[in-house]
Formats: sequence, structure tokens, C-alpha cells
Amino acid sequence: MSGETIRVSEIFGPTIQGEGALIGLPTVFVRTGGCDYRCSWCDSLHAVDSAFRDQWLPMSVEAVWQEVTKLSGGRPLTVSLSGGNPAIQPLGPLIEFGHSQGYRFALETQGSVARTWFRDLDMLVLSPKPPSSGMLADWDEVDNCLRLAADGPEIVLKIVVFDDADYLFAQQVGERYPDIPLFLQPGNHTPPPPDDDDARIDIDGVMDRMQWLVEKVTADGWFTPRVLPQLHVLLWGNKRGV
Repeated sequence: MSGETIRVSEIFGPTIQGEGALIGLPTVFVRTGGCDYRCSWCDSLHAVDSAFRDQWLPMSVEAVWQEVTKLSGGRPLTVSLSGGNPAIQPLGPLIEFGHSQGYRFALETQGSVARTWFRDLDMLVLSPKPPSSGMLADWDEVDNCLRLAADGPEIVLKIVVFDDADYLFAQQVGERYPDIPLFLQPGNHTPPPPDDDDARIDIDGVMDRMQWLVEKVTADGWFTPRVLPQLHVLLWGNKRGV
């Protein structure tokens, strides 16, 4: 295995994938530390904010894999690589070794950093950030991600929608990449502070936004995307490790 270390915020599971194309699928999560973005509504600041860097462990592939197999009981399942932005970590050797053990790998990234090892994934979720995030999507780099992942994993797009501007952004993404499956989800407007995973969450507000989004796409006759909730938010609110 590679001698490079992976900066890890947390490893947890098995639980279900809470969103997107693999929603409901039993999964072990490897959440890496560090991100090149700082979204205004980030719900995982403990893995993004450099103030929590001392909580991110530099782990070898062997150490990560020991934890994954302990949690999964050695039964191959899907490993979700998340963050932060997991694309900034050297995850290629972990994916290669995990595949040799029968596991599958999904990774979600905003598409701001492209890696050659994307083609070795089983699923690549590209989630360009909408205007409400305060960040700007780098379309050249998103295109580079798609180029490097070509003929490799299943590729899907996922857009978080908070308001009309985000909805318009999602439509533009759908027009730009008409052949890639598109998933929309309402955002959590009461994300937890990084040091409190039991923070209040406005479930009624989340469900109101979900209803608004469903009614929006149906009224517009926009039948291309799938509209899904964040299932883990509905089940556990802002709790971490689930």
C-alpha cells in the first residue's frame, strides 16, 4: 500500500447513505479533513474549518482500512468518501486496495479538484455549489473531473437548492450536462456549529423547502431531475456519525 497518509476527520457506520443516487444504501463513511471551499451553509464544518485541524488524524491506508473492516465486520459494502473535499486527499491507493477486498467506493466533490484516480471509483457525485453557498463553480475544472472519470465510474450530478437563484442554477447545470443524471435536494438552513452535533434543526422548514422544490419542478414541467430529501437529516437531525 501507499506510504502517503490520508487526513481523516471521522470514520463511521455502517449507516445508510442519506442523499443522492445511493440514498438508503448501507454505507461506511470515511470523512476526510480539509476543503478548498467555505460554503455559507456548510453542515460539516468540523471537517472543513482549519480551527479543527488538530482533530484530523493523518492515517495510513492500512489504518483507514482496519477501521473500515472493523465497522463493516469484514463484509464488503459501499464506502463513501466525503469531506470537506475528499478530492484533495491521496485516496487512490485506498480505493485500489478496497476493490481488491470486494468493496465499492463512492465519492462526492464540488468538482474543484480533478484526480486521475476518479476513474477507479464506482460512483462519482459532482455537486457544484449554487449561489447561496457564496462560492463560484469552476466549470473548466468540473469538465476536467468528467474527462478524467470518463469510461470509469457511474457519474451523477447533485445540486443543493435553497432559493430561486439556486433553482435557476440547477436548471443551468441540467442544460450544460443533459446526459448526466441530476439530483436535487433542499438544503438544511439550520446546519450545526462544528462543535455541537445536537444543535436544533428546523425540520418543518426543511420539509417546507422540500415541498416547494417538488412543486417548483412539477409546475415547470421539468421532469429530468430527481428530487430527494436528505434522509439522514429527517431521521437524525444534525447528529454526527449516522
